[in-house]
Amino acid sequence: MSLYLWVNLLSFAGPFFLSFDKKVHFYTHWKSLIPAVLVVGSVFIFWDVYYTEHGIWGFNPEHLSGVYLFNLPLEECLFFFTIPYASVFIYEVLKAYFPSFNPSRFAYYFSLGLTIGAFVLAFMYSDGVYSFYGLLAAGVVNWILYFGFTPKWYPQFISSFIIVMIPFLIVNGILTGAITDDPIVWYNESHITGIKIYTIPIEDVFYNFLMLLSVIGIHELFKQKVFKVNH
Repeated sequence: MSLYLWVNLLSFAGPFFLSFDKKVHFYTHWKSLIPAVLVVGSVFIFWDVYYTEHGIWGFNPEHLSGVYLFNLPLEECLFFFTIPYASVFIYEVLKAYFPSFNPSRFAYYFSLGLTIGAFVLAFMYSDGVYSFYGLLAAGVVNWILYFGFTPKWYPQFISSFIIVMIPFLIVNGILTGAITDDPIVWYNESHITGIKIYTIPIEDVFYNFLMLLSVIGIHELFKQKVFKVNH
């Protein structure tokens, strides 16, 4: 089994087997989660295909299974389903065990800082395709969602995102070469800022934020619709 496939499997296995925990009963959220992951995952796969075809990033075949879908490694396609699943699991665990935890003031300042930071970096490094579009997309979507709608679940999302950053740094560190001679995923240096957390481009933090915010936003929207149908 390829290293990248192991990363996907281990990221998914724990949350999946804990999905049947009596307090969280995460499996009951599958009706809203699966469509959300499919919608967002499809968009990010399309984005990934485009960037891969244009040499903005690529993959080391040494750490892949050799199976490809849409000209992407199977492992890369799975990434957009296993990582959101594990991340939304953490989000729902936080809500289940700490239902009254709602740091709205912290969420406001975090959101404001993230949006401003994304915009500043995007325009400072506008020559880089991943830098500009990845950072700009994260800033715009966050600005519209939070400052336009201010959803009640947003503070808990921010809290869960901060927790998710711990496994994120481990997983992305492995993918970007923290434990291997050559990275599983490589980046064209002319399309990124060059600012890194060890081996991880700073863009990946915003990219991950955008993906998870989109998944949880749609998950919460679908969850309301499922609840109405069942009641």
